[in-house]
Amino acid sequence: MLERIKEYVRAALRPLAKKFIDTNPNTLTVLGLLISFISAVFFARDEVVLAGSFLLLSGFFDALDGEVARENKQVTSFGGFLDSVCDRFADAAVIMGAIYGGLTDILSIPGWLIGTAAIVGSFMVSYTRARAEAAGASASVGIGERAVRVMIIVVGAFIDMVNWAVLVVAVLSFITVFQRIGYARKVLK
Repeated sequence: MLERIKEYVRAALRPLAKKFIDTNPNTLTVLGLLISFISAVFFARDEVVLAGSFLLLSGFFDALDGEVARENKQVTSFGGFLDSVCDRFADAAVIMGAIYGGLTDILSIPGWLIGTAAIVGSFMVSYTRARAEAAGASASVGIGERAVRVMIIVVGAFIDMVNWAVLVVAVLSFITVFQRIGYARKVLK
């Protein structure tokens, strides 16, 4: 189902991407990262609706950069690498902002623990895919890909439940890691 949503988003962005013919997609990648940092600041200040809005805008640029690269035949290995690195910085910054803002506490579970689990889980989702690909398998399986994690935090911000959103991100991330490990075990010998 996620693949169908991705294709729908790509099709919707295609006409806009064609208008960015003179724009380097890497510029859009970095712009998306900077917008994520703004989102993190708003999370740290407990201004969750603004934080969620900027995170949503960052996600828009994250989707647009790849579509601009594809439409304008500017896909490069470095662009993919830069996008991945910027995504990790953005993930960490946003969740760190939420931790700093005291938005990740749930009952008696310390917010730093939930937030740290979400950061580690998010990083491990990316790492397991990269390691599987380095070993010769495509491991883009699992329920907690980055777009899903970002949307969960955006929705959590809009309904003022960032703590539960970050907890869901942590849980889904670790489920995805184990799904990718299981997949890699099947296909790699």
